[in-house]
Amino acid sequence: MIENRILGIDIGGSGIKGAIVNVETGELITERYRLATPKPAKPKAVAKVFAEIVEHFKWEGLIGVGFPAIVKNGVALSAANIDEKWIDENAEDIFSEVTGCAVSVCNDADVAGIAEMQYGAGKGKQGIVILITIGTGLGSAVFHDGVLLPNTELGHLKFKGGIAEHYAADSIRKKEDLSWDNWGKRFNEYLLHLDRLFSPDLYILGGGASKKMEKFKHKIKVNCPVVPAKLLNHAGIIGAASLVKIKSQKELTPIKNS
Repeated sequence: MIENRILGIDIGGSGIKGAIVNVETGELITERYRLATPKPAKPKAVAKVFAEIVEHFKWEGLIGVGFPAIVKNGVALSAANIDEKWIDENAEDIFSEVTGCAVSVCNDADVAGIAEMQYGAGKGKQGIVILITIGTGLGSAVFHDGVLLPNTELGHLKFKGGIAEHYAADSIRKKEDLSWDNWGKRFNEYLLHLDRLFSPDLYILGGGASKKMEKFKHKIKVNCPVVPAKLLNHAGIIGAASLVKIKSQKELTPIKNS
């Protein structure tokens, strides 16, 4: 039987954050603890900070991790906002070795999406739901009837002669000193592109810019509702912990032969 208390850790480009989560309710049962992501963010350096966070909580149980990369069977297949030395490394093995704990690792936007679908703006929603995290880049999580399609990385779609996040991420708004109206128009173009590809039933906007949705929502004109994420900065931690619960339930469920 899976424990109700799981440590969730969210690894980002600037910070690594953790908290113990009640995965029945989706609530943090400790204060969030944050340390800076090392520069450069190579495996040994990140693992050292990761171990410090686990030690802070005196934790010896299961750990779920949101990681800024395509992750398949625990192995990082890309590197976004971390060092390229992570590519082809087994992140689960690295983090397990430095902590002595069982660790499950998933793409960071995917775990944020899991949190929103379990406890937030996507709870109970059917059809195609797309979460877009707006920050340094554009992360994505795509669900069909509540089931995750992992590692979509829709911020890296070819768009406007480059890639989407180099046109419509919040970091570009700041770098090019765009007004919220001008940036909102760009972001709407990106959502319209996703409309043509996926015909979604709901967009959920997460990440830092989602907290300023009042400043740009009048520029959003797409074919389905667009709502802000409810869990905000806690979504990565909560979703990472929930990932462990979901994985464990799948492992415990017998496969029925037809």
